[in-house]
Amino acid sequence: MKSASLLSERQRSHRLTAPARSVADAAAHMLAVQSQDFVAGRWALAARTRHEPTLRLVDRAFDAGDLVRAWTMRGTLHIIPARDLRWVLSVTGDRQRQQAAGRRRDLGIDGVMVDAAVAAVVPRLRDGGLTRTEMFDVFSGVGIDPSGQRGIHLLSELTLDGLICQGPVVAREGVSREQCFVLVDRHIREHAVPDDPLAELFVRYVDGHGPAAVADFAWWSGLTLGQSREARDRAAERVTEIEEGVFVSNARPRRSSSAAAVLALGSFDEYYISYADRTAVCAPEHLALVGPGKNGMVRATIVADGRVIGCWTHASASLGSPAELFEPVTGSHPVDERAVSHALARFSRFLDG
Repeated sequence: MKSASLLSERQRSHRLTAPARSVADAAAHMLAVQSQDFVAGRWALAARTRHEPTLRLVDRAFDAGDLVRAWTMRGTLHIIPARDLRWVLSVTGDRQRQQAAGRRRDLGIDGVMVDAAVAAVVPRLRDGGLTRTEMFDVFSGVGIDPSGQRGIHLLSELTLDGLICQGPVVAREGVSREQCFVLVDRHIREHAVPDDPLAELFVRYVDGHGPAAVADFAWWSGLTLGQSREARDRAAERVTEIEEGVFVSNARPRRSSSAAAVLALGSFDEYYISYADRTAVCAPEHLALVGPGKNGMVRATIVADGRVIGCWTHASASLGSPAELFEPVTGSHPVDERAVSHALARFSRFLDG
């Protein structure tokens, strides 16, 4: 597939040139948005929604129980529609446990410790949500030391068990980066039940990320290539193969005539991170500048006509500082620096409301 066509179709699938009507619609379309940086995850949804929703508006979707955050795949936090959490974990949970098994053994996490943690936190969570610090205090109260990542791995294990998720945003002055852990059975009102969850995961990935290949789906989902090929085969009638091994959605969203050509996307944004091969959207010589770096971070990016042309930070955008554009800038046309400034200003408006 020609590069220009690939970029055009991916931007549309990602709702970057075909923004959704609401934050909830954007989340449903993308299914799972990487969100270990909680601000960036919320911005990813706002950037894919019409009418410039604010951070406060996105947070209302969490407070209302429409969105949650959880370790949905690859042992990484994602924002996901609450109704989709249970079936997604039914597909990815065992694989995540396999990938984390060695580290959890090193931390001494076993069935006895998990049972003790469940017995301690469930009564407390029945009375409402607890912050991570409060959850760790509960663990400490029954003799479980949460330090050294033990607490985080326990929270992940309880999430994979379908017991807890992260729900309402904790009220803070300024930008809150914290949520309350809540009981899934009390917080989530409705659970979707796809006929074939494995096929559904492949279809939903292609809907929000196509054109994409099986290797891309395997990277994104954390499943093995064998599982991913099975998912492709079982979803064959629900996606379109546009060339050998490359798939798009059967129902692609309609592009907006007013979509911006230059975008400021957050760190770990799906447009960059969710593919096995990222050179389609970023020149090979610039991949190291974006990441993942040695610390695992993936930087926020400036995207022009579908190509990553620079990086920025949330803090600098809030202060009105310019982006860091790559030299030479990829592409045949000079970058409109006003368009870059407008893209960064949109993020500032998102934060400020």
